[in-house]
Amino acid sequence: MAAHRQPPPEPFFLPAPGGARFCLYHACPGAPRAALVYLHPFAEELNRSRRAVACTARALAASGVAVLQIDLGGCGDSAGEFADASWDGWLDDTAAARAWLGRRSGLPVGLWGLRLGATLALDYAASRGGVDRLLLWQPVASGAPYLTQFLRLRLAGAILQDGAVRGGTESLRDALRAGETLDIAGYALAPALAMAIDALEVSRLAVTGCPVHWIDVVASAERPLAPAAARTAWHLRSLGVDLHTHSVAAPQFWNAQETEECPALLAASVAILREARAAQGEAP
Repeated sequence: MAAHRQPPPEPFFLPAPGGARFCLYHACPGAPRAALVYLHPFAEELNRSRRAVACTARALAASGVAVLQIDLGGCGDSAGEFADASWDGWLDDTAAARAWLGRRSGLPVGLWGLRLGATLALDYAASRGGVDRLLLWQPVASGAPYLTQFLRLRLAGAILQDGAVRGGTESLRDALRAGETLDIAGYALAPALAMAIDALEVSRLAVTGCPVHWIDVVASAERPLAPAAARTAWHLRSLGVDLHTHSVAAPQFWNAQETEECPALLAASVAILREARAAQGEAP
């Protein structure tokens, strides 16, 4: 019997409240054995990670995992402005993408996310449930320091422009709390989204009913899981989360100026999902 040929990615716009969401569907050569919706990272990390994610999505599809990539509201090629994006809106986009992929594949649907997208996946699984499995690439474990890091881009821009800066990240938080939208590195950050990110704590997200595979990107294979990630993992397991942690030596491609494909992370993800399916008695 001739082998099935892998179909090319299928772009389309998914109807959603607030405007259509751009999606890219990666079908399998034959019948899919699992299905994942991919949730992208925040702001410029989305653009810098596109190549690595596209390569991995194709590899996962070739291994029997159908993948749907979605640009969340206000991001990428989807409708809406970044200034109008909201965390709850992104959760709704996730629900719409899962529903579409469930209809298309006929399978339970899991989530795969990178950085803040991985945190969104965890929050969705904890708050709305029904997720088949989670594949997390370097989740943002705590929103407050992540927001602080993003706000520092505004301070750095002010120094480059004026040679000086007034106030610090806390004064920028005060402006957000007062209802001001901030222009940061070309992104209009609205107060509601900023405060939602600021309040995120992965260690409090009690995900039940599905296995969670957390991949921590490290500088070398000899290095263990980062201490912050290890602490978060301990808290999640104490909440009853079926958490499996993995370390992969790879570059932080989401921060790289040059395009990275990250083959080590790709290979690890394909292997982890294949082994997970085998452990659950599914066809590898």
